[in-house]
Amino acid sequence: MEWENQTILVEFFLKGLSGYPRLELLFFVLILIMYVVILLGNGTLILISILDSHLHTPMYFFMGNLSFLDICYTTTSIPSTLVSFLSERKTISFSSCAVRMFLGLAMGTTECVLLGMMAFDRYVAICNPLRYPVIMSKDSFVPMAAGSWIIGVINSAVQTVFVVQLPFCRNNVINHFSCEILAVMKLACADIAGNEFIMLVATTLFVLTPLLLIIISYILIIVSILKIRSSEGRSKVSTCSAHLTMVIIFYGTILFKYMKPKSKETLNSDDLDATDKLISMFYGVIIPMMNPLIYSLRNKDVKEAVKHLLRRNVFNK
Repeated sequence: MEWENQTILVEFFLKGLSGYPRLELLFFVLILIMYVVILLGNGTLILISILDSHLHTPMYFFMGNLSFLDICYTTTSIPSTLVSFLSERKTISFSSCAVRMFLGLAMGTTECVLLGMMAFDRYVAICNPLRYPVIMSKDSFVPMAAGSWIIGVINSAVQTVFVVQLPFCRNNVINHFSCEILAVMKLACADIAGNEFIMLVATTLFVLTPLLLIIISYILIIVSILKIRSSEGRSKVSTCSAHLTMVIIFYGTILFKYMKPKSKETLNSDDLDATDKLISMFYGVIIPMMNPLIYSLRNKDVKEAVKHLLRRNVFNK
């Protein structure tokens, strides 16, 4: 009987905004618009980083990877979320949930590591400009980007395997828009201390370590810039501002989501408050939409490349 109770669960119910049909319609329209902006914005960044020879540098190579990552991340989650808003059927199979959980975690981990690599690139460019072509050669930055993807896949595969092996009994309601790993783990009818420990180790290695690298890199960058008493120092700050802005938004959202105080009602129940759901949406939709906007608005090279691409298309016509 115990074995039967643990294996009977074959699908999950994604609660999301169930019970709020007007909100579902509103969020459907908003998320659809933002998804189109994500595809156009990030697609444009990838295109210009390939076509414009001036952008064939490590920084824009990382930026292109980040844009491709955002497209992959949102494409694995947003279309299914939009369908669920319009459909009365809110269920998802166990296997589909596992795939989405794997993809979401892999993309999130990869983005953390990529941001750390981009910070190191800015550090070398500003603090060691003469050695920059040697340190950040193609033989270096391509494996660095590839390593970010490999780390994301391995971390996600390990954590997903341990989660799907957990026994799930009666409760199949995921109080979330998607199959987030923490939300799924809470439904297990077994001790998840081991899974939580693995997640803690992974978070330390692949989330906090890149953050530490970013902090150290920018401290050294600021110290280096303060020693330059000229307009050159200010121009060097502008090359880092876009990346630093995205780091603050990305990590600020993560830290606020997982470290903000919980109310007694939330701690004693399985319910997420509205703030948690909105933060998840901000992380999963708005940040990928803002990435190309921030990099294009705060980066002269990108703006010039876009203008050049538009002028070339106009003249070709």
